[in-house]
Amino acid sequence: MATFFFRAVASDGKVRSGSFTGDNEKLVARELRKQGLTPIYVGSAPKGSPLELKLPAFLKGRRRDVLFFTQELSTLLNAGVPLDRALSITAELTERAAFRFIVLDVLRVLKGGRPLADSLGTHPEYFPDLYVSMVRAGEASGALSVIFERLAEFERSRDDLRAYIVSSMIYPALLAAVGLCSIFILLNFVVPRFATIFEGGHMKIPVPTQIMLEASYLCRTYWWMAGAALAGALIAWTWYTRSAAGRMWWDRARLRIPLLGDALLKAETARFARSMATLVANTVPLVQSLGIAAATLNNKMIARALEGVAQGVKRGEGIAVPVRKAGVFPPLAAHLLTVGEETGRLDQMFARMADIYENDTRAAIRRFTSIFEPLVILVMGIMVGALILSMLLAITSINDVAV
Repeated sequence: MATFFFRAVASDGKVRSGSFTGDNEKLVARELRKQGLTPIYVGSAPKGSPLELKLPAFLKGRRRDVLFFTQELSTLLNAGVPLDRALSITAELTERAAFRFIVLDVLRVLKGGRPLADSLGTHPEYFPDLYVSMVRAGEASGALSVIFERLAEFERSRDDLRAYIVSSMIYPALLAAVGLCSIFILLNFVVPRFATIFEGGHMKIPVPTQIMLEASYLCRTYWWMAGAALAGALIAWTWYTRSAAGRMWWDRARLRIPLLGDALLKAETARFARSMATLVANTVPLVQSLGIAAATLNNKMIARALEGVAQGVKRGEGIAVPVRKAGVFPPLAAHLLTVGEETGRLDQMFARMADIYENDTRAAIRRFTSIFEPLVILVMGIMVGALILSMLLAITSINDVAV
């Protein structure tokens, strides 16, 4: 038996907190429900304590705020708590002051007589079109609690995939950064000390050693020019890729990168399918769903291709045929959508498609990192080894002269 802390909503809508003794969190939550309480949090540490928080507050961005908001609102609405009271409780439970202000502002607009969807739409930086459209569909159908459950699942799936991609790329990036720093330290601090051996001498310096000494001189003397050139190149690149033509070129080009391009395409396909599954399942019109799903994509080339898909849907071609004609998604996607149209279960087929390509994205990322990591190690090893070999050749030449 262990002691667990909890926060729960009572039948009167008020938040209760305390501790409970039980074997595990599930049994404690079950006992709380028997007592007429709806658990919001059950854990071994009090809500908001350092033990309970998985990440520092500054690492929790807007996406985590929205995920928290959606999960809490889903729990409260399913417990029968009125919407305004549920928003007030969610604001109280929110840890970040900036997002608490957003929730309270949504509540203020709601109390002013506007629908929840319009209230959320006043903060598009937190609640995008997909989110607002889903909530509007939930209000129209009277199934707002179900909508928030699906939105919570959507946000959780998208966050899990994004976290997997980021965590997979951290190690290769660290390898490259450490290797470059090691080479910089060798050229700026180790090689200059070594070069003093040859000062004032008339001995012949081996070619590899001469190249190393020249590289060290250039690195120490013109590092600021290289830094300025790199900064200028980054600024120019950022400016170009933010333009419509530049962004389109870059989005098209990165899909052609060996291994990585395949992972990016599958990630975009999974994002598109997950958005469409969420929207179509909640009776959002297909053409409108395509426009909203296109806005969630990072790749503008694929997003633009969806405009042609929407036109095909308007012409009565269905969705599978226009997707096949667009030629931007993997061939399996069109086949799955064809089956979905024939069976009348397009939402389920979009969800299945999202599951398939999320798993394929993870597999593609694993393939990329399994090749990229040893490649980085090999390149860094060759560069550092070349520096050390140049030093050894110079030491050997000194010994030959001495003999």
